Amino acid sequence: MGGRHEMSNNSNSFESFLEGWQVRQEHYLDELLTVLENCHEFRDDDLRDLIARVLTHYQDYYEEKSKLVNRDVFLAFSPTWFSHFERSFFWIAGFKPGLAIRLGMNSVDDLSEDQIRKMELLKAVIKMEEKTLMEKLAKIQESVAAPPVVELARRAGRKLMNGEAQEVDSVIEMLRMAMEAVLHTADMLRTTATESVVKILNPIQNVKFLAAATQLQLRIRMLGMQREAEQRANNRGGEF
Repeated sequence: MGGRHEMSNNSNSFESFLEGWQVRQEHYLDELLTVLENCHEFRDDDLRDLIARVLTHYQDYYEEKSKLVNRDVFLAFSPTWFSHFERSFFWIAGFKPGLAIRLGMNSVDDLSEDQIRKMELLKAVIKMEEKTLMEKLAKIQESVAAPPVVELARRAGRKLMNGEAQEVDSVIEMLRMAMEAVLHTADMLRTTATESVVKILNPIQNVKFLAAATQLQLRIRMLGMQREAEQRANNRGGEF
């Protein structure tokens, strides 16, 4: 009973933060698009200030998410506050790090040869890191399906002796710690990929990149909300 109550509190706390964060994200998109429409009116220092504020906004998200992961990593892997459509794009509880590089290359149409070379090198490095993390996650999943763990799960279905209960708790704690480590590393890789792209691009290119990234997130969120609203409407229609 206490566990469910704590999970609900964790979910409500993060959802409350996310609602405000998403409103601010929409405001930042308006600011980014305004700059793009009137870029000749802004100095590079103005652009750098906007870029820094947008990046800080995203860092706020990862800091709050890190607190959630430390409280309940299982909830972070199955976030109820995102639609099924949004979660279909997720890779280890978030967007794939390589997406930042693809967006950087696709949203900027005036990349120099040197910038393209740096992007390609970055893409190769990030891809290797992604593979390493997926292998770690696969090992964790294999360990959960291993016979000793499965047997413990079966025994957990009946009344456990003290020693058995401690054994189950120990396995769950080991699983929690392993998943926490993978998720924290994945979020660090997402941050590293984005920051690396920003370093390669010049100020106006970064405004284009961040606008494209924000538009993509908002578009996916909107489509997810629309699909769930349609599904609820269809379900209500089937009741008559």
